[in-house]
Amino acid sequence: MQNDGAPPGGPARLSADGRIPATHAGSLPRPPALLAALRAARSGEPGARAAFAGRLRREVAAVVRRQVEIGIDMVGDGELGKASYADYVTDRLSGFGGAARKRRSARDLQDYPRYGRRLVETGGTTPAVAVQACIGPVAPADGSPLAADLENFRLATAAAAPAAAFLTAASPGVIAIFLENQHYPTHDAYVAALAEAMRPEYEAIAAAGFVLQIDSPDLAMGRHLMFKDEDEAGFLRAAAMQAEAIDAATANIPPERMRLHLCWGNYQGPHHCDIPLERILDIAYRARPAMLSVEGANPRHEFEWAVFRERPLPDDKILIPGVVDSTSNFIEHPETVAQRLCRYANVVGRERVIAGTDCGFSTFAALPNVDPDIAWAKLGALVEGAARASDRLRPPPKRSPQTTRRYQGLPMSKRFPGSAGALAGTRIARR
Repeated sequence: MQNDGAPPGGPARLSADGRIPATHAGSLPRPPALLAALRAARSGEPGARAAFAGRLRREVAAVVRRQVEIGIDMVGDGELGKASYADYVTDRLSGFGGAARKRRSARDLQDYPRYGRRLVETGGTTPAVAVQACIGPVAPADGSPLAADLENFRLATAAAAPAAAFLTAASPGVIAIFLENQHYPTHDAYVAALAEAMRPEYEAIAAAGFVLQIDSPDLAMGRHLMFKDEDEAGFLRAAAMQAEAIDAATANIPPERMRLHLCWGNYQGPHHCDIPLERILDIAYRARPAMLSVEGANPRHEFEWAVFRERPLPDDKILIPGVVDSTSNFIEHPETVAQRLCRYANVVGRERVIAGTDCGFSTFAALPNVDPDIAWAKLGALVEGAARASDRLRPPPKRSPQTTRRYQGLPMSKRFPGSAGALAGTRIARR
């Protein structure tokens, strides 16, 4: 794929030669010096914000360049300027402060408390998913962090010339999970207010020429986290409402300029309480974003490629299945990646598949899920696996009518001259 000089948006469909494009779900490992600068800036140290801004611009340029160099087609900024993918909004919206009263922990970790404690102690997850709370009306406040993200990414993509580019933003529903409501009368009212408050960020990303990825784990992870004590029907009603809030907030953005990412929580837990994909897929299908990013590599959800046989992908959607796990330090073999992609492509059509990762590699800035060097190696395996799948799925070249007529009626020995042994050897060599 070539960038034609226009802002690198998307979607990154199959290139002219039938190659499956590669992307990832958002966060990438932050360099240690950038992490230190981010901590200092958030703590209010004198001069720290300016130092962080300068370093961030350089690191975004480097991370975009590295993605292009290894063959990622639709690149992101790695969420380098954010402390996490959801509660970063406390730096951009008013209405947050104080402290959460509830400690929401995942249902699967409650069932295995000894493992849950060890996961927290080793940095595999946070002890609770909420720090601040919503204590007043939410509204856009400080626009400078978003403006910096857009300008840094604009400069980086102009220099590296990727085929396509995306930026992430938290969904109203996932913000409601991470930042407890202590102000609005109902959960629905809180989500509606968040949708209106996030609308300018969504629209600014799209207006800048980038694909907008709405991070919406609330549509899956929310079942065993915020709604773990409710019945499934209650959760599905809430999930549908949260998806409708996304649609309302993105009403002015063309669907083909958006990706919807849903997942069951980016941590190495048992995940036996995850709601099956088939029960939430209709909600995701009805949402406006044309590209759908789902987990498909980890052991709990790898089998769900088959769900798309029973629940066909709508004609106006593109699937971004996770074919590389984002919590394990195993580096997938490219053949494993290729096989996973072929399973999806054989069901939904090769022209509607983009190779992706299950989730980000550094959901929380200070808690990278995967060793940074290994994370980049996994992305390399993703690219190579996508190339193998592309070769396997590409239709064979058509014979010309002259060639077809030339071979019609000839015995096999004359169509393929040479000894049987030589022909067998050729077949073996091609495997």
